[in-house]
Amino acid sequence: MGMRAMTPEQKHLVRTTWQAVVPDADTAAQLFYDRLFAIDPTTPPLFRTVDMPAQRRKLIDTLTVVVARIDDLVSLVPTIEALGRRHAGYGVTDAHYDSVGAALLWTLEQGLGTAWTPVTQEAWVQAYGLLAGVMRRAAAEGDVPGSGMAASPTA
Repeated sequence: MGMRAMTPEQKHLVRTTWQAVVPDADTAAQLFYDRLFAIDPTTPPLFRTVDMPAQRRKLIDTLTVVVARIDDLVSLVPTIEALGRRHAGYGVTDAHYDSVGAALLWTLEQGLGTAWTPVTQEAWVQAYGLLAGVMRRAAAEGDVPGSGMAASPTA
């Protein structure tokens, strides 16, 4: 997948720290979007017509699925690719992935407090890097003739 694979310890850290965030998931999602909008002024317009409570649930649900399947991310690749293509359709650019990553790490740091160690941070950097890498690639390939859906006959 390009980036080096996550170690079993990193996967365990992502799983256990996510479990600590989930009970307060809506607050975490609220913090995340507030932070994203603050650090990247190009992002609020993308959400102008979005139902934010539903959007927060979607974010948490997606991360929960990814964390639950972290031992078998290969099986999630088609789902993650579709997500990447959809996000490109919403106007998400490559640079937005860096802002999202920064906002996600900041949010986890707020939520985890002393459990947010350098080792935990590195585990999440790896996990997000894998996820964003697949989404970015799918978005970039989305408009290439001869790739997947674009090439399917209309008849």
